[in-house]
Amino acid sequence: MSVKEELTAVQRCLDDLDRAIGRLEKHLGKGVLDVRRLRTDAGHLRESLALLRAGAPAEPPHAGRPGLTQMVPVPDTPYDASLWAGAEEEGLGSQHGLVP
Repeated sequence: MSVKEELTAVQRCLDDLDRAIGRLEKHLGKGVLDVRRLRTDAGHLRESLALLRAGAPAEPPHAGRPGLTQMVPVPDTPYDASLWAGAEEEGLGSQHGLVP
């Protein structure tokens, strides 16, 4: 995953945490010290995430796109000759003379 995708995943988790804290507040009450502490801690996490987003390095244009950042093995075995049937060699022209 790219940094942007990871930060988005953390944002989703924080949103889930906020919803869970809201449910606890309904059951236990907003005035309960531990619930208030949870709400404050969740706020600190949001602030930290915002700082991470602001300081995250810009990703190269190909980041996160498979195939552009990974090595692709090329076999040493010869290609099937039938792949080139009827093809012209670059610079030499057609083997069958001039093609109109």
